[in-house]
Amino acid sequence: MRLVSYRANGAFRAGIKTDDGVVDAGPSVRELLGLRPERLGELAASGAPVDDDGLELGPPVPDPPKIVCLGLNYRDHAEEAGLTPPPEPIFFAKWANSLIGPTATIIPPSITEQVDYEVELAVVIGRRGRDITQADALDHVAGAMVFNDVSARDLQLANQLWTGGKAIDTFGPCGPHLVLMNEIEDLQALGLRTRVNGETVQDGTTADMVFGVAETIAFLSRIMTLEPGDIIATGTPAGVGMSRDPKLFLKSGDVVEVEIDGIGTLRNPVA
Repeated sequence: MRLVSYRANGAFRAGIKTDDGVVDAGPSVRELLGLRPERLGELAASGAPVDDDGLELGPPVPDPPKIVCLGLNYRDHAEEAGLTPPPEPIFFAKWANSLIGPTATIIPPSITEQVDYEVELAVVIGRRGRDITQADALDHVAGAMVFNDVSARDLQLANQLWTGGKAIDTFGPCGPHLVLMNEIEDLQALGLRTRVNGETVQDGTTADMVFGVAETIAFLSRIMTLEPGDIIATGTPAGVGMSRDPKLFLKSGDVVEVEIDGIGTLRNPVA
């Protein structure tokens, strides 16, 4: 089963994607995350269909309590950056201002000339937890979605915490749906790739993560309480524009597509 947010009367509402389209499921996806699939099925059967004409999908969770992103979490990406994979997860924050939907426009600020792409698997927490064991970690995951950790490299490297190049408006395309865990066989066996103007520039697999999803959740939960709706973006494989020769930064008029097998595809133009 898949959850979405869609725009209605200037605000996002929750929807459930069915074979016949999207049905309305209330004001907030976060309110649906703890429900069992059977209850979601009942809501889908009784919900009002949403008119597909001009349907605008937004971020599946537009109002997350936290967005936690991992850095250098693929061995080949660390290698292309000339760095050793970290002994513990490296993480930084984005906020809800960065989130946009699967077809919305990325709008870089005028002060950067080095806008980069990063295809990532993101998971959304469905059940609150602290000090979660690795064995129990996936029980706290509601589902997964595609995430593009768009980065302004010049601004990122000017800030030791990376925040200045990461937490920028529109720099977190995600979606197109939140695919619930009952549809995902193995989070660590998913192909993921990026295309810029139709050319494949990243092509990897989540099997190559340094720290898998369960290990990451266990680690983070020793530091902070994870809440329903929290988004955890799990890093990107090799092929980012900053590490290519010549460098490949996004420019006005480009279209960047990021996709994960079985999860979906984002297709965002660049302003």
